[in-house]
Amino acid sequence: MTDREDNKLVAVVRIRGRVKVSNEINETLKRLRLESPNNCIILKLNSSYGGMIEKCKNYIAYGEVDKEIAEKLFAKFLNNVNADEVFDGKKNINEIRESMPFRLHPPRHGYKSIKKSFTQGGALGYVGNEINGLIKRMI
Repeated sequence: MTDREDNKLVAVVRIRGRVKVSNEINETLKRLRLESPNNCIILKLNSSYGGMIEKCKNYIAYGEVDKEIAEKLFAKFLNNVNADEVFDGKKNINEIRESMPFRLHPPRHGYKSIKKSFTQGGALGYVGNEINGLIKRMI
């Protein structure tokens, strides 16, 4: 997580299920509020969240979220939140954390692979801006 800049808004989507997950990773996913597949959260990246995400990277997909996708998520799940306020820093992301996770549908046309990382041709781990396309297919 050191190569990516802190204080970015990051979308995290749980991809893999609950079977054969170690207790340590399961506890970390609970703390991230990602208890079921296809759940999504948006958070401001810092060192503690970065460590949690790095630990769970074999069960989640994450990347920087665009304003357009955040606006669609907020419009669907949070009626009174504007994405521009969150991106400009006028509204703190921690204020809307109680409303997360967002429960999304499985993506149209499916995942590439839920057993391989993004660099190997799958859907797990750091996917960069591809997370926006994934979330768009899930809304």
